[in-house]
Amino acid sequence: PDGAQGMNTGMQDAVNLGWKLAQVVHGTSPDRLLDTYHAERHPVGARVLRTTMASVALRRPDPRTDALRETLDALMHTETARRLFAAMLSGLDIHYDLGDGHPLLGRRMPDLDLVTAAGEVRVYALLRDARPVLLDLTEGVAVDRAPWSDRVRFVDATCAGPWELPGIGAVSAPSAVLIRPDGHVAWVGDSTDRALPEALTTWFGAPGRSREL
Repeated sequence: PDGAQGMNTGMQDAVNLGWKLAQVVHGTSPDRLLDTYHAERHPVGARVLRTTMASVALRRPDPRTDALRETLDALMHTETARRLFAAMLSGLDIHYDLGDGHPLLGRRMPDLDLVTAAGEVRVYALLRDARPVLLDLTEGVAVDRAPWSDRVRFVDATCAGPWELPGIGAVSAPSAVLIRPDGHVAWVGDSTDRALPEALTTWFGAPGRSREL
């Protein structure tokens, strides 16, 4: 595929599957977690094939194709079109269907500047050890942390900067987000959201589930 999309997709596949395999092998999560790999990644691969087919078609030496290329070139002079195309080609707009709600849900978490009790840190630095992160931005998420403390990193922080997503633009700042080891957001909510324990269990195993190290 054009633009190294095949290589990028392969690396994304490996990251998506790697942490899920690790959790199942270690006994943290049930086998059904692996079913999410196909559900999430197959649509991404299919889109890469479609964009490659479109790119090949645009190279045909045909008057009708020339007219189409000229039209697309005119569209690419708009900021919105450039932003959407860049996000699509880079893969930064990938969205896994994890339900309705905040635009962040199912998308890759932006690498924001955070302020914690230990000092300033960027989001991706929190993910370097390949552990999921529950980022509480209001210190108001009411959940018992102890049952998941061996597998989820809990971080209280503030973020003063803008929240922007590739291909979408500015979005409202959430109260809290649950970030998977692959950087995608598994849950977005606030202190009144009772779905957090369910999200923690779905993605990172039930409380008390054995974990082999």
